[in-house]
Amino acid sequence: MGENLANNHYAQLNQGEENEMEIFGYKTQGCRKALCIAGYILSCGGLLLLFHWKPEWDVWANCTRCSLEEADVVLLRTTDDFRIYSRKTVTWISVSALIKSRLDYPATAEEDSIFSKAIMKPSLQVRSIQVQKIRYVWNICAKQFQKIGVLEDHHTCSAIYAKFGSGLTCNEQNVRRVICGPNTIEVPVIPIWKLLIKEVLNPFYVFQLFSVCLWFAEDYMEYAIAIIIMSLLSISLTVYDLRQQSLKLHRLVESHNNIMVTVCRNKEGFQELESHHLVPGDTLLLKEGKTLLPCDAILISGQCVVNESMLTGESIPVTKTCLPQADNFKPWRMHCAEDYKKHVLFCGTEVIQTKADGRGVVKAVVLRTGFNTAKGDLVRSILYPKPMNFKLYRDALRFLMCLIAFAAIGMIYAVCVFALNGEETGEVVKKALDVVTIAVPPALPAALTTGIIYTQRRLKKKGIFCISPQRINMCGQLNLICFDKTGTLTEDGMDLWGLLPSERNCFQEIHSFSADHSLPWGPLFKAMAVCHSLIIWEGKIQGDPLDVKMFEATNWVIDDSSGHQVGGQGSVHATVVRPGPKASSAPVEGIIVLHQFPFSSALQRMSVIAQEIGGEQQVFTKGSPEMVAMLCRGETVPSNFERKLLLYTTQGFRVIGLAWKSLQIGKQLTDLTREEVESDLTFLGLLIMENRLKRETKPVLEELSAARIRSVMVTGDNIQTAITVAKNAGMIPPTNRVILVEASKVPGTFSASIAWKPLEENKTEDYGRLEDDGQTELALAAGQYHFAMSGKSYQIVAQHFRHLLPKLLLNGTVFARMSPSQKSSLVEEFQKLDYFVGMCGDGANDCGALKVAHAGISLSEQEASVASPFTSRTPSIACVPELIREGRAALVTSFCMFKYMALYSTIQYLGVLLLYWQLKSFGNYQFLFQDLAITTVIGVTMSFTGAYPKLVPYRPPSQLISPPLLLSVVLNILFSLSVQILGFLVVQEQPWYTKTDIYSACLSVNSHMENSSSTSSLGLHGMKDGAQEQTDNGYKSYENTTVWLLSTINCLIVALVFSKGKPFRQPIYTNYVFVLVLIVQLGVCLFLMFANIDGLYSKMDLVCTPTTWRISMVIMLAVTLAVSFLVEEAVIENRSLWLLLKKTFQYHSKSHYKRLQRALELDSAWPPLNETTFSDSVAISVEGNMGGHNNPTFDSNEDAL
Repeated sequence: MGENLANNHYAQLNQGEENEMEIFGYKTQGCRKALCIAGYILSCGGLLLLFHWKPEWDVWANCTRCSLEEADVVLLRTTDDFRIYSRKTVTWISVSALIKSRLDYPATAEEDSIFSKAIMKPSLQVRSIQVQKIRYVWNICAKQFQKIGVLEDHHTCSAIYAKFGSGLTCNEQNVRRVICGPNTIEVPVIPIWKLLIKEVLNPFYVFQLFSVCLWFAEDYMEYAIAIIIMSLLSISLTVYDLRQQSLKLHRLVESHNNIMVTVCRNKEGFQELESHHLVPGDTLLLKEGKTLLPCDAILISGQCVVNESMLTGESIPVTKTCLPQADNFKPWRMHCAEDYKKHVLFCGTEVIQTKADGRGVVKAVVLRTGFNTAKGDLVRSILYPKPMNFKLYRDALRFLMCLIAFAAIGMIYAVCVFALNGEETGEVVKKALDVVTIAVPPALPAALTTGIIYTQRRLKKKGIFCISPQRINMCGQLNLICFDKTGTLTEDGMDLWGLLPSERNCFQEIHSFSADHSLPWGPLFKAMAVCHSLIIWEGKIQGDPLDVKMFEATNWVIDDSSGHQVGGQGSVHATVVRPGPKASSAPVEGIIVLHQFPFSSALQRMSVIAQEIGGEQQVFTKGSPEMVAMLCRGETVPSNFERKLLLYTTQGFRVIGLAWKSLQIGKQLTDLTREEVESDLTFLGLLIMENRLKRETKPVLEELSAARIRSVMVTGDNIQTAITVAKNAGMIPPTNRVILVEASKVPGTFSASIAWKPLEENKTEDYGRLEDDGQTELALAAGQYHFAMSGKSYQIVAQHFRHLLPKLLLNGTVFARMSPSQKSSLVEEFQKLDYFVGMCGDGANDCGALKVAHAGISLSEQEASVASPFTSRTPSIACVPELIREGRAALVTSFCMFKYMALYSTIQYLGVLLLYWQLKSFGNYQFLFQDLAITTVIGVTMSFTGAYPKLVPYRPPSQLISPPLLLSVVLNILFSLSVQILGFLVVQEQPWYTKTDIYSACLSVNSHMENSSSTSSLGLHGMKDGAQEQTDNGYKSYENTTVWLLSTINCLIVALVFSKGKPFRQPIYTNYVFVLVLIVQLGVCLFLMFANIDGLYSKMDLVCTPTTWRISMVIMLAVTLAVSFLVEEAVIENRSLWLLLKKTFQYHSKSHYKRLQRALELDSAWPPLNETTFSDSVAISVEGNMGGHNNPTFDSNEDAL
C-alpha cells in the first residue's frame, strides 16, 4: 500500500518540455490546519509570512501525502537547478448542466478524447489545476494531469477531416468550452495594491521594517525616516516599472481576445460567435480580406497568405497550404514531419489573403486555444521568465549569511558585556539587536540596484534596450558569441550576381545581370517569373527578399486581381504574372500560377504548377542546388555540377538551383502529391546571388577575437557559403584549417558514421588540392583548426556520438543548415561546457536561442524580440562589444559596491563593539552622518563611472568568493581594525586623558597657553561643563570621538581604494560627481575634526581634543590610505602576481571547456583527419525536441536554400 502511494503521489508534468515540472499530491488535514492557524496568531503573522516565502513548508505543515487522484492540493517543483516550489489547489468543474441524459455522453466528443476521459461519472465533474496560465485536467484512464485546450496529437490527417471537417455540434462545443475555459490570452493589469503588498513582503523589506522599528525604539528617528523614504522610493519605482510592464503586455494581447468569427456547426450550418467561445476541434471559416487569428488552427481547405511578423519578427508574407488528406495511420504531425507548420495558422498572426480551391471555402480546424497557442506561449515566456543561475547572486546570499554570522557573534558579545555590567534587560536586547542592523547593511540591495539602473540608462542612450536588467552583469562574463549570418553578419538584402544556364547537361556562358542585355525567353526565364511565393500587398510586391530580386530581374509584373478559368478546374483564384512595361517581348500574354508547394526548410525547396495562358501546365522548382539536382533526371545535370557549385559557394555566393518539367494532365491539381510533381525534372541552371558582409562585421569580430571572446556562426545557409563568410569576416584566420564533420545514418541499421575531411582550398583553377601536409600538421598541433558541420550532422552526433559533441564544440566555428530548435540546443550544449554564451540574431528564427542564451541580443524591433533580454535599435553587431563593455563595468561596479558595503558595515560594527566595552556607543547623529551623508551618497555616485572603451583579453572575476576579492576585503578589515584599536588604546595613554572629565583636555591646553585669563577661563568652562553635563546622553568620551572620526574617514579611504578604474571601467577621475562628493565629505570630516565649535560638537556627541592628537589621527589615516592603496594596486590588482601564484600552485580552471582543452592538447590523435568512425551504440532519442525554446511559427526559411 505504502509503495503504491509513493508511486501515485508523484508524477511529471509536461515531460520533456521546456516547462517540465514535478507534481506531488497532498490532502488538507483539519487538525494540522487548526495548529497552523494557532501558529499564525501566536507568531503575529510571522509564520504566515514564512509560509509565503516557502510554499512547500506551508503544504508540508497543513497537509498529508496522498495519491494525486485523491489530492485537493498539489505541490509543484521545477526540474531545473533552482527547484522552485509552488502550491496549487485542485478545483472541480461541473458539466452536469450540459449533459442531461445518457444520450448526451457521446456528444462530449469521441471516446478516445481527453474530454470524455476527464469527466467523472456519475457526478459529471472534472478535476483541474491551473499552472502558469495553462489548465490541466485529471485523465481518469491514464491517472495523470493532462494539458487541455489543445487538439490531441494522435489524430491522423484523414481523422481530422472526418471528425472535425464539418464542425462540432452545439453540445460538444459547450462541454469543451466549460472544460477548456475561454479562448483568451488574458493578462490582467495587476492592481497597484497587489504589487505593493508583493513588493513589501520581500524578505529584504521585512528586514528593513525590523531595522526601522528598532531605530524608532532607540529614538534614531532621522535615519529611520531616511531609510523609510529611500525604501518607499525604491518600492514606488519597482511598482511603477511592474505596472508599466503589466499595461504594455495587457495592450499587446487585448486586441486578440474579442474578434467575431464564423464557425461551422455540425448539421446546423454556419454560426457567428465571439472568438473567446472557440474550442479545440471547432471549424473556422476564413473569409476574404484581412483577419486577425484568435487561435492556432490547421488549414483543411484552400490556401492562405499570412503575415507572421508579430511572432517571427519577419514581415515576409508566408503561404499556408491545406493539410494533405493522406489515408495512413501516422499522427498528422508525424506524417507532415517538419513541414507541419506550413498547414498551421498561428494565433496573433494576420491572414492577408485567402484563396479558395475547388471546395469553394477556406476552412481551418482550431488546434490550440488561449495560452496554449503560439502567441500565448510567447506571452507566458514573458510572464514566467527562466530564472538565472549566476554565481554573483549565489555568492551575494553567502556573503549576507557571513554578515549575519558576524552579527550573531557581535550580539553574543553585546549581551555578555551589558548583562555582566547589570544593564536592564530591555536595554540589553536593544543593544544586541542593534548589532544586526549595523553588521547587515540595509542599504546594500538599493546600492546594487542603482548600479544596474545607471548601466541600463547608458545602454539606452546607445540604442540597446534591456527588459531583463539582472542579465547586464552576466554580459560581463560572456566568452562565446553565436551569430546568425543573414541580416546579422551580412546585409539583409541580396544582389543578383549572375545566372549560369544549363543545356544538354552542359553549363553555358554565365549571364550577368549588370549588363544591359535581358535574359532570353525560355524555361529558365519562366522559372524566375513564377517560382516564388510573392504577393501584392498594400500596392507593393511582398515576400522573401531573394524572391523579390529574382522576380524583379525579369521586368514582369504580378496581377492577382481576379479568378481565372483553367481547363477542367472551373474558376480558381490564382496569381497571374505578365510582361511589364520594361520587359523584353515574350510570346505569351502571361502565366497563371495554379498551385504552390511552399518552401520547406526540411525539403530545401519550393515548387509551383503554372500554365501559360492558353498553353500547357508546367512544373518549376527552386531550391538548394544539391537537392534540386537530386530531383532531376541524371542526364540533364552537368557532369561538372559539383565543381562549379564549389567554385561559387567558396567565394561566398548564395547559389540557387532551378529545374522544370511539363505536366501531363491526368489528375485534379488538388489530388497531385508533392512527390509526383517534384520528380523527373530537367535541370535548368544556377542562380548566383551576392550576400555582402556588413561594414562593421569584420572590425567587431576582430575586436572580440583580440579580447579572447569566441565567435561562432549558426546559420541556415549552405555550409560552403557559411565557411567563406566566416573566413571573409575574420572568424577563421587565413592560416587556420577547416575540418568538415559529416555525420550520416547507416542505411538499414541503427548505427551512424562520422567522417572528418580537411576542407579543400580552391586556388584559382586548381580545385580539390589540399594544402601542404606539413603546414596542416603545424596548424593542427597549435590548435589552429575549426570544425564546420551541418544541422543534420549535428543532430546525428547528438544522437549517436554524444561523447564527441563536447570535443567538436570546443573548436566548432561554423554550424550551417541549422533549424531553430537546433540553434537553441547548440546554445545549451555550449552552456553545459561552462561557456557564458551570447546570441546575436534577427529575433525571428533565433527566437529560441535568444531566450536560452545568457544574453540574447535581438537586432529586430518586432514584437517577437520581446522574448530577447536585449534589443538593439540599430541592426548591427556593433552592439555586442558595447554590451560586453557595459556588462564588465557593471559587474566590477557590483563587486566594488559589495566590498565597500562589507567594509563600511564592518568598520561601523568594529567601532561600536569597541565602544560597547566601555558601555558606550555612537550617538544618533554620528550614525546618521556615517549612514546618510557618507555611505548613501557614495552608494549612489560610485556607479556613475562609465565602461572602459577597450576590451581587454580577460574577464573580471565572476564570483565574490575569489581569492583576490576575499584577500582585499580581509586585509582592509584588518587595516580598519588596527587603526581603530590603535586609536582606542593610544588615546587612553595620553597625558590629558581622563575617564571622568571629558572637557579637561582642551581646558588643560588652554590654561598653559593663557595663564593670564585662567580664572575667567575656568569659570567659563565650569559653566559650559554644567550645561553640557545636563545634555550629555552617555555617548561622549575621548574614545568615542577618536573611534568615530577614524572610522568615518576610513569609510572614505575604502570608497576611494575600492573604486576601480582600468581595465574594465574608466579612471576614477572621470567620475566627476563621485570625486567631488569624496572631496566635500573629506572636507566636512576634517572640519569636524578641527572645528572646536561647541554647539556642533554637542550635537554630534564629540568632545574637544588637543590639536596634536587630531594631527596624530590624520597621520594614522594617511598611513592607512597609503598601505591600503599600495596593497590594492601592488597585490590585489597585480594580474601577473596572481598568474604566477596559479602557475606555482598548479591551479587550473575548473571550467569544463578548459579541462577539455588541456586534455585534447595531450591527445596526439585529435583531431582525426580523413577518417570515418562508426557508432556501435543505440541512438539517444532527441528527435522532435532538440531542447531549448522553439518559436512554433518559424520554419527556417531564412537561408536554407
